[in-house]
Amino acid sequence: MRFSRIILLMIIGLLLVAVGCKEEKKVDVAAGLNPEKMATMTTKNVSTLISDSGVIQYKIVSPLWRVYDQIDTPYWIFPEGLYLQKYDRAFNVIATVAADSARYFKDRKLWKLMGRVELTKAPKDLFQSEELYWDQTSNKIYSDSFIHIETATHVLEGIGFISNDKLTEYRVIKPMGIFPVNKEDMLESPGTGAESGGASASGNAIDDNTPPATDTVTL
Repeated sequence: MRFSRIILLMIIGLLLVAVGCKEEKKVDVAAGLNPEKMATMTTKNVSTLISDSGVIQYKIVSPLWRVYDQIDTPYWIFPEGLYLQKYDRAFNVIATVAADSARYFKDRKLWKLMGRVELTKAPKDLFQSEELYWDQTSNKIYSDSFIHIETATHVLEGIGFISNDKLTEYRVIKPMGIFPVNKEDMLESPGTGAESGGASASGNAIDDNTPPATDTVTL
């Protein structure tokens, strides 16, 4: 009986030694993660103020904000829409931006606005396009897409657009037509628009060191 107990204890001891000698398997959880596809921050129902050098520049409102910081080209993305208000130093709203989706390339300070894009400039100017870029480094807004512009005096449409970020000096690269808001003025000005070889209105051109096209509209 005593001998049997000794044998049993030896067997148990050998089993414990065998289990202890097995190499532990390590699971690298991070190995399966791709920083290109994983947001470092996800925020829902965003309403926040963005400042630069202590001065509030604009306000962002969005249903969903994702930040990708751990990649070569860091960016923010607003896949479900963006509404933005731009302020002057007195905290007055001078412009608004609305888009179906948007990306902000952090290092380049470049906004890409996509889908139904609408910009407004106080008091009532409206700019509509399918895609717009806002370069905060060069203080320019531009697009290669169709642009529709409404002001108090005229409606302007065309392909391609470049402006300062205050929307006070801009031009359409390939105009398709410029029409007075007043119908009586429209009747008195036949031939105005793309059929007459281009259209123009009063204003200042932007000097961007690029040769203007022959059918450029400057406002």
